[in-house]
Amino acid sequence: MEVTAPFSPHVWEGFYVIVGTSAGALIGLQFVVLTLITEAGMIRGTSETLSAFASPNVMHFCGALLVSAIFTAPWHDMGPPGVAVVLTGLSGFLYSVVVLRRAMRQRDYKPVLEDWIWHAALPMVAYAALVLAGAQLSRLSAAASFVVGGSALLLVFIGIHNAWDTVTYVMLERARERKAAKAAERAARSAEPPAPPARGS
Repeated sequence: MEVTAPFSPHVWEGFYVIVGTSAGALIGLQFVVLTLITEAGMIRGTSETLSAFASPNVMHFCGALLVSAIFTAPWHDMGPPGVAVVLTGLSGFLYSVVVLRRAMRQRDYKPVLEDWIWHAALPMVAYAALVLAGAQLSRLSAAASFVVGGSALLLVFIGIHNAWDTVTYVMLERARERKAAKAAERAARSAEPPAPPARGS
């Protein structure tokens, strides 16, 4: 008969230190990226578009950071952290529904399938998994702990993907605009009538 050791949340401390540190650093990097884009005059669209495709990245990083903080706190049992994880998951899920509505209402950008997956479906899956797994943590469930850890890591990956996707989209749009402006300038120059010849020539 196989005997398993009792589950201890302390074995996850190293994992959550890595995830939490990464999420915290990426939050700062997201602010730097948005500042650089703004200073370069590359922000396009309404505030609703930014709220649908840029702001959620910070929230996903914050969600992963919060879960990491919960799991590295010195709890005496898993009941309170389970409740905290459930509340985090519920808040994130409701926020994801709001983001989905913003993405459907905005008219500056037409999302494709990849956008719906990464900006709407996967965040909802991650936060819903936090709710379900958090409810099982009080039973010292090792499986629930893996689900929580996987969900936190998924939120980091979602934030990385979406931040990179936003930056590349803005840069490509800016490159297209510059190319179109140069083409229009060349067309305007070629359409100009030739200068009349100078007198005496």
